[in-house]
Amino acid sequence: MSTTDPVRSEAGTSGQAEKKLRPERTNATKQRLFEASMELIGERGAAGVTVDEIAAAAGVSKGTVYYNFGSKSDLIAQLLRHGVDIMLGRLQAIEGQSDDPLESMKNMVGQAMEFMDDYPSFARLWVSENWRTPGEWSAVFAELRAELLAVIGSAVERVASGYKVDESIARGSLEAAIFGAIFVVGLDRQTYNPERTREQSVAAVMTIMHGYVIR
Repeated sequence: MSTTDPVRSEAGTSGQAEKKLRPERTNATKQRLFEASMELIGERGAAGVTVDEIAAAAGVSKGTVYYNFGSKSDLIAQLLRHGVDIMLGRLQAIEGQSDDPLESMKNMVGQAMEFMDDYPSFARLWVSENWRTPGEWSAVFAELRAELLAVIGSAVERVASGYKVDESIARGSLEAAIFGAIFVVGLDRQTYNPERTREQSVAAVMTIMHGYVIR
């Protein structure tokens, strides 16, 4: 005969279910905070936005923000992480979709441009703060930049394996050129030349790779 307390058992089951739901809730909250903060930061910059404003725009309490993130600085740092995770997920989702490594690179650049179209304020925050020295989030930017460059580096490596390339070009500089071009060309289109298509912007960035490949 079982001596298990049904109330306790039900509570335990409920507790397990609650634990399973918490990551999803946290991700949903983080996504709302990310979208709200990016919109506000896009309007006034990171320094000009308060936690109260971010919380109100996201539909959560200020206490929830502090409980989950600790401070405004930590909130911005984790939202930068969240934004890069979204971009990395999109880039990794299209890996291997084409047998042609140059076409794969083109698709990757297109996905990065699409991300910037979806979150233009993230791109502006990245460009405005990434090269600020010293900067409040310098260590965070360095870590995230390395992760994005690693994805670009893998794509460049696949191109080098499938095509004859100019070996005199330093891989690190090539990856940095592609990385920087994605942000600069994407922001230039959003800010000054909205009539340009995403495809035109992707083609401009891909000229870097076409110059790397020896025909």
